[in-house]
This record gives sequence, structure tokens and C-alpha cells, in this order.
Amino acid sequence: MSATADPRRLSLQQIAEARHSAAFVGRAAELDLFRANFDVPPQDARHRFVFHVHGHAGVGKTSLVRQWGQAAEARGALVAWVEETAESVPEVLASLAAQFAGRRRPLKALDRLLGVHQRALHAAAREAGDGEPSPGALAAAQAGLIAAGTVPVVGALAGGVDPAAVARGAGGLRAAFGGRARQQEEARLLAEPVRALTPVFVTELARVADTVPWIVLFCDTYEQTAPLLDGWLTELLTPRRHGELPANLVLVLAGRRRLDPVRWAAHTRLIEEVGLAPFTEPESRRLLNAQGVVDEDVVREVLRLSGGLPVLVSTLAANPVAAGDASATAVERFLSGEEDPDRRAAALACALPRRLDADLVAVAVPEGLPGPHDWLIELPFVAGRHSGRARYHEVVRAPMLRLQRLASPQTWCAAHDRLADAFAARRDAAAEGGDPDRLWTEEGWREAALDALYHRLCAHPRAALPDALRAGTDACHQDPVAARHWARTLAEAGEDTDSAVLRDWGRDLLAALTDQEPRATAAFGLLLTRAGLDDTGRAAVLVARGWDRFRAVEFDAALADHGRALALDPRSARAYQGRAVTLRAMGAHERALADLDRAEALAPDWAWAVRERGETYRRMGRAREALAALDRAHALDPADPLTLGSRGLVRQRLGKPEAALDDFDRAIALWPEYHWALVRRAHLRSVRGDPAGALADLDRAAELAPRAAGIAGERGDVYRNAGRYEEAVTQYGQALALDPEYAWAHGSRALAYEGLGRRGEALADLDRALEIAPEYEWARQQRERIAADEGRDRTAG
Repeated sequence: MSATADPRRLSLQQIAEARHSAAFVGRAAELDLFRANFDVPPQDARHRFVFHVHGHAGVGKTSLVRQWGQAAEARGALVAWVEETAESVPEVLASLAAQFAGRRRPLKALDRLLGVHQRALHAAAREAGDGEPSPGALAAAQAGLIAAGTVPVVGALAGGVDPAAVARGAGGLRAAFGGRARQQEEARLLAEPVRALTPVFVTELARVADTVPWIVLFCDTYEQTAPLLDGWLTELLTPRRHGELPANLVLVLAGRRRLDPVRWAAHTRLIEEVGLAPFTEPESRRLLNAQGVVDEDVVREVLRLSGGLPVLVSTLAANPVAAGDASATAVERFLSGEEDPDRRAAALACALPRRLDADLVAVAVPEGLPGPHDWLIELPFVAGRHSGRARYHEVVRAPMLRLQRLASPQTWCAAHDRLADAFAARRDAAAEGGDPDRLWTEEGWREAALDALYHRLCAHPRAALPDALRAGTDACHQDPVAARHWARTLAEAGEDTDSAVLRDWGRDLLAALTDQEPRATAAFGLLLTRAGLDDTGRAAVLVARGWDRFRAVEFDAALADHGRALALDPRSARAYQGRAVTLRAMGAHERALADLDRAEALAPDWAWAVRERGETYRRMGRAREALAALDRAHALDPADPLTLGSRGLVRQRLGKPEAALDDFDRAIALWPEYHWALVRRAHLRSVRGDPAGALADLDRAAELAPRAAGIAGERGDVYRNAGRYEEAVTQYGQALALDPEYAWAHGSRALAYEGLGRRGEALADLDRALEIAPEYEWARQQRERIAADEGRDRTAG
């Protein structure tokens, strides 16, 4: 066999990586330091568990950590990377899980929980804009809390009792938006995703660590992700906080700044700080020699202009020029290898957009000049050239932006306005057919909207700021990930325009919108106190903050915010609707209806407000009025599964099981992950004598919410209705293992015990149900009945 490797066994990317590695110059000491760490046992005090590479932009941090990644893989390490675009810890964990799975080391338990989290977010997104969840009150927007057992599925809903009231009686209001819900997996994943996911990640990491020599996790461009990850990583390293990390784990961070000395103070003995300085002259010469630049005059000129920054040495080496023009700027040198003045102008113009594709090149390049996209993305300072997200390296882009902004302010503004218009067109196209109340959760729309915002701010920093801040109200309201994107856009526009106002806004908003604090409360406060909004704008912020407080079960504060919004803008239908939902949650149904009257008068075709009227009637036990309102809401928005789910329950109560079943079928067809509707359909199928269909629905619901206590409880009902009492007792027991304070499961298990002739255990369960929820009248009636039967039997005996 030939000693030469068969080229068919290597991918193009592998060959390119090998060539890049062969061309790597310098940093020998840093490479040796990292490699040597694998030879030091973790128990040895010299071993380091965290490497932190820091240095100015362009100093070669990314090149070094990529070499470290190859060195780790050569030692048999399982290597994974955290991308700079990550916007939440769950997103980071999902990326790591995908990379581990790609290396045949799946994190199965984490993958399952991440799936539940994504479904929970999807469910919450359907309700995040304007309204308390329609079917089953808090169920859908909190991703199925009723089906999870926080609110009794049958006992509450079948009797027309307000689920919020039942939840309050069952150990406090446990099923509210964003609040804690004991033992309820999906609720906790929404309220505290980091705390819910991290212990599972740590456990899975330890399991995989037993199968590989080392695990090395890399976080490059850490200055971007530090606000997101600093708190999480330091907690991860803290003993007994989230579990025991494996000793063969190494974490590599690379960013411009040093680590936060306060956050990382407790872990300094674990960390190796690796500060990178620019290349020395011998290192720069070796890099130039490796790229074929040997003319001494050219070498000296590159050394003078690059300052030893590896990225500039490489860029200037690709465009060598004759020496002697000491007045030449770095920007001119970047483009000096191109003699065509039109191409040089095009390359300069294309520094303006934050990302590039052929269409954007055509917009960025001034009229009459060619826009050679294919040539442009092959320039040495363009990163991600074949990923569809090409961009200039920031070390090169920054002076290009500064040159254009200072050289011709009018041309600068006109170019940014053109780009803003182009992105606005993309944004509007992405909005077609979408729900305007959920657009910030759609990545395509969000990216286009933020790029349009960025370019408008670059063109007119002060004039465009009010619109940018108003846009942030919706972003904070709809999606915390979107809100962080928005804040970062303001910060970047501030840097690129040298606008202190934009820089300050971006900095303060990013500080307020951290992944450790999923609520946008602090950001809303900034908008209210500093944004200088008009009355309508302030009212919109107050409505958004009112919903934020409602989800946190701060009902009085939510009511106050909606009231203040109406004082500023009496024609705000959203403020009336928000106040109505809050009043309803507080049990003030008539006042809620009065506010819904006002909302509908202002926006008669707004389906969400009409649906909330139907929900309010349903909870008041006014089923026929509820049906009329939900019929009207469905006519206004036939694709809303929540309206169909709510109407299905109303029709069931009105003795229309076929129509109810049709509504549940259609709701589930529109939203296959709507497990509240699956549970309700299962109950209906069970009482209609179709236990097989009911169990099939519950199996599917359990796949969507594996730890949902309510699903096990409903399965217990199916078995009890079929006379399979032992199996019913087992299922109720599983539900109570998940949620010991699940009052309805105690009450239902009592009937299964009664069916087995075990009245003593039945009475004990009913006593426990009433201890948890003293207002649980059905349980009280059942206890009196069973106790009376027991007494009669004793008397007869």
C-alpha cells in the first residue's frame, strides 16, 4: 500500500484545515503550554481547567484556539465550540448537544429536556403578545401547566371553576406565567431554563467523560458572549451548585478583555491567563516568508503598517506594495493589491453592511460601479465567505468605516439609507402572512429588521433613535433573545458612528437584558425613564411591562401599569385587554368584561380580544355566551388553535361531544404540539367509551411533556372509567410522585380506592386533597358520601 493517503478519504475541509495548520506561524510557547496541560494529572495543582486567551482584535486569538482545538483532538479529546452568535444558555446547550451527537456521544437526557424547552417556548410564543391563554387559562402560554397537573385537568376545567383560583388554593398561585411551579417540568423550563437544564447537562457531561480521555469546550470571541455566559460558567465551576463536573474537562475562553475579576475571583487557581501581544518582528517575518513575501522593502512596509497584528500582516502580505509612501493609510494598503479603482471603491463601500451577499453588494456599491460579489468575498479580510454570512474582519472594517464617515458624511448617510431601505424591504417581505404580535420571534424577520435599524441609526444617529427605542418595546415584550439582539444593534451602531448616545443606550440595555434574568423589567424601566417617548410610546412600554408583571404573578403591579397606560392613551385597546386579563386572574370577571367591551369598541376585528371575552364567559360558567364569543373569534382568525381548544371545551360542557371533538381535532391539526388539547381530547374520548383513543392521545401528550403530572392523572381516569382500578391507582401515584400537592389526583385516586373497596385509603386521600385545597368542594362532597356509606355499613354490621 502506498504511504500516501488516499485523497478520497479526506474531505475538502480537512485538506484546507491541514494547509492552514501548516501555514500557522508563531505562538509556539502558547501551543506548548496548552499541550503540556494534558500531561499534568487533574489532581496536580499545576493542572489548569480553564484557559483564557485575551488580547486586542486581530492579535490572533482565533487562530491560536483553532490550533489548540487540533492539539486537543490529537490527544483524543472530544472538542465542541460555543459560537459567538449564541443568545441564550439553552441555545449554547443545544449547540453543544448537537456537536456531541455528531461525534457519537449524544447527551440524550439533555436533548430530551431541550426538546421540552423548545416546545414550551413555542407554546408560550403563541400567547406572549397579548393575552392570557385561552383554553385552560394559564395552560398554553405556560406550555401546558394544566396538562402538567399544576391545575387539575378534570376537577377544575370540567366544573367551570377558574383554574387560577384552584391553583391559589392548592398551595399558592403555582401556575402563573413565569412563576415557579413545583415539580412541573415545562413551567420551570420557562421560568428558570438555566437552572432546570444545567444539572442535566452536568450529569450527561460526566457520563460522556467516562468514555473519552478529555472534553474541551471552546468559547471564542468571548467579549460577545461574556454577558451571557460569565454568570453561568462561574456557577458551573462552583462546587455543589449544579453538580460535579468531570475532572477531565477543560474550558477555553478567548476574548479581548480580561475576565471579570469579581465573578471569577473564586476560581483563579483553576485558570491559566494567556495574554497575546502582537507578533514580534521575527514572527512577522516568518509569516511573510511563509506567504512568499521576501522583498525586504515590502517586508519593512508591512511591518510598519501592521504593528505586528497577525491579521494585518496576512492581509498586507496578500497585497504587497512597494515601500516609500509613508503617507499611505492602512485602508489603502488593504486594497493596494487591486489596481482597478472601481473595485477598490466597491470594496470600501461594502464595509458598510454587517453581512454580505450578492444583493447587498449591489445595494452598497455606488451607482455606476460594478459590484463583483465573487471577487469581493475572496478578499483576505472577509470571513465566512462561503457560509452565506460573509463579513469583513473587524480590524479591517473599523478603519474603513471611519474613513468613509469622516471623508464624506453625505455619502455615508446616503449609503446607509440605501442599505436601510433594502433591509426594510426584506423585513416587510418576511412579515407577509405572519402574526405581527410574534414577528420578533421569527429569525428571518428579526435579522432584517435589526439590520434596517442599524443602518438607519448609522445614517441619522439622533433622529432614528426614538423609532429604535419604540421597536425595542416590542422586542422586549415578545422575546428576550430578540431584545438582546436589539440592544447589541444599538451598541454596534454607537461604535461605528462614534455616537456616545447610542453607545450608552446599547451598553445599559445589554446590562439590563441578561440571560440570567429572563424578564425585561430593567429594560422597560430604562425606556420609561430615559427614552423621552411621547404618551403613546410610554403607554406601549407600560402595557408591555404590565404583561411582564402579570406573568410574574405581580397582579397588582400589572394592574397599575395597565391603568397608567390608559391614563396616557385612553384609546389603547391593548391596555384594556391586558387589564381585563389581569382582572380576570384576580377573580374580577365583571370588571374584566367591561374592559373587554372597551377593547372591542376600539378594535372590533381584533380576534384576541374577542377570544378573551369567550374565555371570561367560560370561566364564569356562562357557556352559551362563551360559545357565541368564541364562534366570533374563530370567524376573525380561523387559524388560531387556542380559540378552537377553548371552544371545544365549551361545546363539551354544552353536551355537544361531536362538535367538541371536531374542535379538538382541528386545534391539534393546526398545532400538533398542543398537548393541552390532546389531554382534553383524551378525556372526551374516555367518557365516550374510547379508551384506546384516549390512551393514544395521552401517550402523545406524554412525549411532549414527559414529566407532566396531569397526563398521568388523566390516564388514571381512563383506567378508572374502564374499571381497571389497580392500574388507575398506579397512574395517580405516578402523578403524585411528580406533584405531591396535586389535589385533584388525590381526589380521583380516592374513587379508585373506593372501587377496590379500600374506603380508609379513599378517605385519607380526600382528607389530603382538602388539606391542599380547602375550597375543593367536589372532594368535600365525595368524602361526606364515602364516610356516610362507611357509617351505614358499620351500623348494618
